[in-house]
Amino acid sequence: MPSFAKSSNPELTATLKPEISQRHTFFRLLGYLKPYWWALLLTIIGFAINSATEVWIAKLLQFITDAINRGDQSQQNLFPILIILLFITRGFASFLGNYFTALISRNLVYRLRVEVFNKLLRLPSAFYLANPSGTISSKLIFDVEQVTAASTGSLKTLLRDGLTVIALLGYMFYSNWRLTLILFVVLPPILWLVRYASKRFLHLSKGIQQTMGSVSHITNEVINGYQVVKNYGGQEYESRRFNDASMKNLRQGMKVVITNSINTPLIQLLMAMAMCVVVWLALRPEVMSGTTAGEFIAYIGAAGLLSKPVRSLTDINQQLQKGIAAGESIFALLDEPEEQDTGTLTPKLHGDIRFEQVGLTYADGTKALQDFSLSVKAGETIALVGRSGAGKTTLVNLLTRALTPTSGQIFLDNQPIDSLTLESLRAQIAMVNQQVVLFNDSVEHNIAYGSLADKPIEDITAAAKAAFAHDFIMQLPNGYGSDIGADGLQLSGGQRQRLSIARALLKDAPILILDEATSALDNESEYYIQQALDNIMKSRTTLVIAHRLTTIESADKIVVLDGGYIKEIGTHDELLQLGGQYAQMYARDFAEA
Repeated sequence: MPSFAKSSNPELTATLKPEISQRHTFFRLLGYLKPYWWALLLTIIGFAINSATEVWIAKLLQFITDAINRGDQSQQNLFPILIILLFITRGFASFLGNYFTALISRNLVYRLRVEVFNKLLRLPSAFYLANPSGTISSKLIFDVEQVTAASTGSLKTLLRDGLTVIALLGYMFYSNWRLTLILFVVLPPILWLVRYASKRFLHLSKGIQQTMGSVSHITNEVINGYQVVKNYGGQEYESRRFNDASMKNLRQGMKVVITNSINTPLIQLLMAMAMCVVVWLALRPEVMSGTTAGEFIAYIGAAGLLSKPVRSLTDINQQLQKGIAAGESIFALLDEPEEQDTGTLTPKLHGDIRFEQVGLTYADGTKALQDFSLSVKAGETIALVGRSGAGKTTLVNLLTRALTPTSGQIFLDNQPIDSLTLESLRAQIAMVNQQVVLFNDSVEHNIAYGSLADKPIEDITAAAKAAFAHDFIMQLPNGYGSDIGADGLQLSGGQRQRLSIARALLKDAPILILDEATSALDNESEYYIQQALDNIMKSRTTLVIAHRLTTIESADKIVVLDGGYIKEIGTHDELLQLGGQYAQMYARDFAEA
């Protein structure tokens, strides 16, 4: 049974997915770096050279100390030159590592963002019913950026500071391995602190993502519904909602800061205690006996240089867990089942439609359609009427395979509908919805959208004229090249709907679906549009969903739906003579008119 029940929970998708291990997520993220192995190699080389310069600093201290003790002026004169060479090498190595890390990072963001967006294009309607748009856009914008922290940001720190720690410890082991072993006494408690902090960072990072999803969702709602917010005085209510969501995000962020602020100093304290023991023992004459003053200072210098990279490695935990949490969110979306396309046929349809005992039950048990059977001949106009929730829109969604019936079957030209490819099926169905969808683009590109983009301007103009849109289009600043703003909000409701009708006319499909196609038009526009629709409906199968029954009197067949069942069926005159539900609806509609 398909799960089409709408949920108000912004994190529904995440709760449906099994928990993904941190290790699996991390290695899956690293898999995206494979195409950039060469850049990763250059990064490692750069940071390896950078780490070696840390040891060179200790060796330089030894060099100058021993030169001073021996009174060797020639070696003392070399010291400034060696320092310059050291920092030139260090600067080049740092640039090499940082540049190629950034190259990997930005390419990773690009690849992930494109992959997530393309995935969204292939997901079924059920996904969009279950997840608010704000939550989805948060994954695309916020989570993708956070992912780089786990893959490249943390990798950069691990390479740069990890190699530095290894180089310094290696030098200290070479100088005095017994003394250096003391540092490893504090390793177990450090590992325990890191493990505890990792779990807390991961939990808090998921909380931050959820609150960011809420913030994004509220923002999208206010932007899309700004007229309702203003007209109904909802500013204060929306401000409180946004403030509450932002405050939750702030609290989660502060908990991360507190955890990191406690964890990092504790680890540094343990390291400092070990270092104090090492330095105290190193100052004992019997411990460092047989070493020169330069070697002693170099050892102490190397021990002191350990502090900064160790601190960076302890700070990486917060960054890593934040990225892994974002990675889990992204991969949960990428692993969502895509819209199933089991069809293989690509026939050119004539327009015969047959429903055989079709039923659809939502996940919450609501029965949208029950035992629905109807035959439509090519070229016929069928009107679907009934109360809200009667199943009219469900029928057209089944016809475009946005929904899948839980029982029964649908045939097009005697072919099972699921035997047709989705691309072939939808290319032969034109639809004009009650809620018009337009894009922030020109008039021309909104009419000739998607697969219609190659249509010549003459066809576009003809479709606009047939939809009575040409005149107002020519009054725009740039005619058909005029931008109409986000969702076409620079146009009136009637103008927007006429563009939608022009788009459907341009498609010239054998099956036409009109879902309240004239609802936003004034009486004069509706009269002309209805004439245009009457002309174009003569050559194609048309399903009309209408609340104003005066617009469907000429339909070949009128189907009255109630509770998912066919209550009445017949022509306008037949249903009026029957004196049933349609007659009552028509009388009420006529009286209102």
